[in-house]
Amino acid sequence: MPKMTVDPNYCKGCGLCIVACPKKIIRFSEDINSKGYHYAECFDQDSCIACKMCYTTCPDVAIKIEK
Repeated sequence: MPKMTVDPNYCKGCGLCIVACPKKIIRFSEDINSKGYHYAECFDQDSCIACKMCYTTCPDVAIKIEK
């Protein structure tokens, strides 16, 4: 099963991955990282298809996709 994870230390909360996700399973976390940003998170791992659209659009290389 694919898994999408975001490293909160690198995410600046730009939201590009949220827009890029075809399954619409990424949102901003309620938590805040050390830089003061609400970072992205996948809230439905079972629906992830590992298309890597979020990975490709992330300017901070904060996303990791595992198959």
